[in-house]
Amino acid sequence: MSNILVTGGAGYIGSHTCLQMIAAGFTPIIFDNFSNSKPTVVKRIAAISGQTPQVYQGDIRNRHHLDEVFAQHHIDGVIHFAGLKAVGESMAKPVEYYENNVSGTLTLLQAMQAANVKRIIFSSSATVYGEPESMPIHEDFPTLSATNPYGQSKLMIERILQDLAKAQPDWSITLLRYFNPVGAHPSGTMGEDPQGVPNNLAPYIAQVAVGRREKLSIFGNDYPTVDGSGVRDYIHVMDLADGHVAALTYRLKQAGVHIYNLGTGQGYSVLQVLHAFEQACGHSLAYQICPRRAGDIAECWADSTKAAKELHWQATRSLSQMADDTWRWQSNNPNGYPES
Repeated sequence: MSNILVTGGAGYIGSHTCLQMIAAGFTPIIFDNFSNSKPTVVKRIAAISGQTPQVYQGDIRNRHHLDEVFAQHHIDGVIHFAGLKAVGESMAKPVEYYENNVSGTLTLLQAMQAANVKRIIFSSSATVYGEPESMPIHEDFPTLSATNPYGQSKLMIERILQDLAKAQPDWSITLLRYFNPVGAHPSGTMGEDPQGVPNNLAPYIAQVAVGRREKLSIFGNDYPTVDGSGVRDYIHVMDLADGHVAALTYRLKQAGVHIYNLGTGQGYSVLQVLHAFEQACGHSLAYQICPRRAGDIAECWADSTKAAKELHWQATRSLSQMADDTWRWQSNNPNGYPES
């Protein structure tokens, strides 16, 4: 069984990926500072999988903490999730985003080099494409114009990793460009639990549905889309987790840089997602139209043909499943994971 260090492994995508990794026979070792997650998620992983992952509380910017973990385990590879991830927040706090995401990744890579671990799967984002000229988005589209510091930080890390592969061709580097993860584990015991006000659409709608928030703010209703609200490719977190397992299975030991979109290939508007949640929870949800946000684009969805061909992976879960599973999680856990 391969030991995989999972930075940010207690977070939303990381925790679901750890679950699917265990099911596939991998051994995740979680490294997380719990800035946007809670340690109790590990108990939920254990309850579902029957295996309790090893967990280290630490920050990827702390080289000493990383070195200790690499010294204590034979690590076969790294999945790197850890990072700040809110588009709007990054516009207000660019320095914090570059310092945490870019500097933290450099520290991680230095620790990997010292430990002679040369296999990494990086949690990237469709934001690296900026405002593409056409849809759907292919992996060979230019990545020169990310529209916000969050996207720029992801793009900088991709460039660093690509330069590293040129300098040291024996590295195996996989860049997974996510579209918009939503949903929860079908058991209703694991899901998205953002600390503070949610920055992403689905958890905010879910908190409105459960009564934690008064109404949803929809930023812009004058985009050139089906109903004026922004259109995105929403992907179920379990499909996304399966995509990481596929990358581990088919690319971890292959040198070079491998780039894949992980999306459904289907775009849904904010209002369509809202209506799917209304169906899931059984009642209408309050919303208000607000001005567009800086850094947002009108529409964005993936061409994931390459992942289907090379990783034998494709998204299978529908928008209604995403809404149903999110609602099951939120209604069973109205305040998210317990503190302890």
